[in-house]
Amino acid sequence: MDLGLEGRIAMVTGGSHGLGYQIASCLAREGCKVSLCARDKRRVDEVVSEIQSQGFTARGSQADVTNEADLQLFYNETLDQLGHPDILVNNVGGRRGSVNFADTSMDQFIAGLDLNLISAVRLTKLVIDHMKSQEWGRIINIASISGREHGGSIDYMTAKAALIAFSKHLALQSAQYNVLVNCVAPGSIDFPGSTWDRYQRIEPPDVVAEFIDRNLPMGKFGWPEPIGETVAFLASEKADLITGACLNVDGGQSHSLI
Repeated sequence: MDLGLEGRIAMVTGGSHGLGYQIASCLAREGCKVSLCARDKRRVDEVVSEIQSQGFTARGSQADVTNEADLQLFYNETLDQLGHPDILVNNVGGRRGSVNFADTSMDQFIAGLDLNLISAVRLTKLVIDHMKSQEWGRIINIASISGREHGGSIDYMTAKAALIAFSKHLALQSAQYNVLVNCVAPGSIDFPGSTWDRYQRIEPPDVVAEFIDRNLPMGKFGWPEPIGETVAFLASEKADLITGACLNVDGGQSHSLI
C-alpha cells in the first residue's frame, strides 16, 4: 500500500535505538527524508549511515531533548539540510522518579515532565506554524498505555497523560489547517536496552513468567516493528480522517475502554 509519503520531511526524536529507530526506519522506507536526534553521536551516525546504505535519505543531530538549545539546533539543522518538516514524531520518553510519590524528589518529578512532555511541546512550537501555512502536517506523540490508565512511575504516568491531553487539545485547534495530531500508546515493548529487557535479565524467570501471564494476553512482550508501522500509517495520506486519537499498540495489555 502506497502511503503517499514520498519526499515528506520527518523529524524523529530518540531515533537511535528501540522505538525511535524503528519509526525512523519505517518512515524512510516509505520515502520520507528523515532527520533524527539522540544523545549518543556515534549511534546517531550509525543509524543515519544504515538508512542511507539502503538508498534512503537521512541525517542526524546529537541532541538532548531536555535542553532547549539542543532542540533549536536539531530543528535548525533539519531546516538547513532537508527543509521544513512535514512530520514530527516526539518519541523520547522514560521514567525519572519512583512508583511511590514519597520516594520521588521534586527534581525527579520535574525531570520526568521535561523529558516526556515539555520536550514535545517545545518541538511542536517550532514546527507547527509552517505546517499550518502549507495546510499539511502530522504530529505524532509516543505516549504510553500508562498515560491512559494506572501504571509506571508517578512522573511518567503524569507526563504521558498530559501528553495525550495536549495532543487532543492541539488536534482540535489544528484540524482546520489539515495538521493532524495523534498519539500512539505502546504497551510493554521489549528491545535491547529497554526497561523490559533489563527486567527480564534482572528478575528470576518465574517472576517474569508470572508478569507475562498476568498482564500480557498474547503471552509475550511486544516488539518495536508494529509501533513503527502504526506511526507511518498515521503520518500518511491514508489516515487523513484521524486526528485527536490515541491508538494503543499493546497486544491487549491495557484494560480501559476509553
